[in-house]
Formats: sequence, C-alpha cells, structure tokens
Amino acid sequence: MTSGVDRRRWALWQTLGKRFGIYDIPQDLRLSVVVPAYNEVETIDTILQRILEVPIQKEVLVVDDGSTDGTSERLRRWESQSEVKVLRHSRNRGKGAALRTAFAQATGQIIVIQDADLEYDPAEHLRLIQPIVDGVADVVYGSRFVSEGPHRVLYFWHYQANRFITTLSNMFTDLNLTDVETCHKAFRSEVIKEILPTLKEDRFGIEIELTAKVARRHFRIYETGISYYGRTYQQGKKIGFRDALQAVWCVLRYWWSD
Repeated sequence: MTSGVDRRRWALWQTLGKRFGIYDIPQDLRLSVVVPAYNEVETIDTILQRILEVPIQKEVLVVDDGSTDGTSERLRRWESQSEVKVLRHSRNRGKGAALRTAFAQATGQIIVIQDADLEYDPAEHLRLIQPIVDGVADVVYGSRFVSEGPHRVLYFWHYQANRFITTLSNMFTDLNLTDVETCHKAFRSEVIKEILPTLKEDRFGIEIELTAKVARRHFRIYETGISYYGRTYQQGKKIGFRDALQAVWCVLRYWWSD
C-alpha cells in the first residue's frame, strides 16, 4: 500500500514536472506546428531542427510566404523529411494569410504557432500544450510577461505599445490576458476548425482576430510563462508602428462583428 508520504512526494513530482513540461503525453497525440516564414534564411534551418528535436509525435507545416532571400531554396532541403511539409505562397501575403494556409492543412489534435526567427523557443512547446493535454484548456497563450525564463531587454516603446494593445483587447473581450501579441499560441484542432472559415486578417492583425474569436465563442483560454529572445529591427524584426495601428483597428472591428 502506498504511504501518505509517498503520495505527497508523487504529487510534488507531478507538479514540478508539469512546470517544466515533464508529464505523461498520450501516445496517440500528434502536434501540428505551423511556421510562417518570410525572408528567414539565417534562422530557418535552426528553427526547424529545434522543432524536430522536441520529443513528441508531430508534423511541421512551414509556409514560405513569398521569400526572396534564399529561404525558399533552404526549405527545398527539408522537403524530404517525413515530418516536414512545405507550403508556398507565390508572393508575400502576410502572417495571417500564412497561418490560414497552414491551418487548413493541419491534421494534429493540437496546433501550435511557431515563428521562424528564433525569438520563441520550440523546447517550450510541451509546457505550452500541457493545459490542453490535461483537458482544462482549449487555447493556451505563451506570455512573455509572466516570468518563467530569460527575456532580452529591448525597446521601451515597443513594450508599452504591446501592453496598451493587450489592455485594449482585454477591455473588449473581457479577458485578462497579459500578452495578446505573443506568437506562441496553442489550440485544440477543433477550435481552429471552427474559426478558420471566419478568419480575415492577412498581416499581424491575425493575433487580435484569433483572440477576439476564441473569446466570443467562450473557449477556455490559459496562459503560461515563456522565454523570449527578442530581435532588433537591424536583425530583421518586422512589427512596426503601422502594425500597432492595425491592431487597434482590429480590436474595434472584431468586437463589433465576427
């Protein structure tokens, strides 16, 4: 018979394990990792290798969104990998369009969004999806503002704009998210199947649109802290003032109608 002390030790181990992404994963669980990529020749090989190293059954759906810097040629080397599927846009259409293309091809029970620029660590996928695996969440956001790992110290006004947009989004969705613009999001596949026909945004406004639509449908949304290795604009960071204005417009647009 298991003693009370042993049970408490087991419970403590389970709690600590989940905090670091160590827990029992169903053998039949398959992850769909969607990777929008536009002009990421310097990082695409590294990010795909890191995704494949995560110990879970998966498919990787990379969308080459009209790259012109050699990313397309690099991706041809990955097409022989059984776990990697490369989808292509003939011209640059934006992150939202790339996500819609990948979502339509995803076959896993859980779908995770992963940027190609190394700002977000694929090693944290298991921690990101844990509330979904446990059956308590339909959607999980990886927050850069909940302290869990290292964060590069970068732009003050970029940070303030992010917090403002998150607060504005929360006011209209009645959520209490800390990081609406995070890339790292995980969804039960049923969630994406339900909202995919309604998705409209082609650029970074997709982050606001996804949030508004899962909130409107009352899906269970969780957050977990993640690390963040931010890039500078000189290193290729693509979000700017125009995207912040578009995010504000999207908050109002998707509050008013679906």
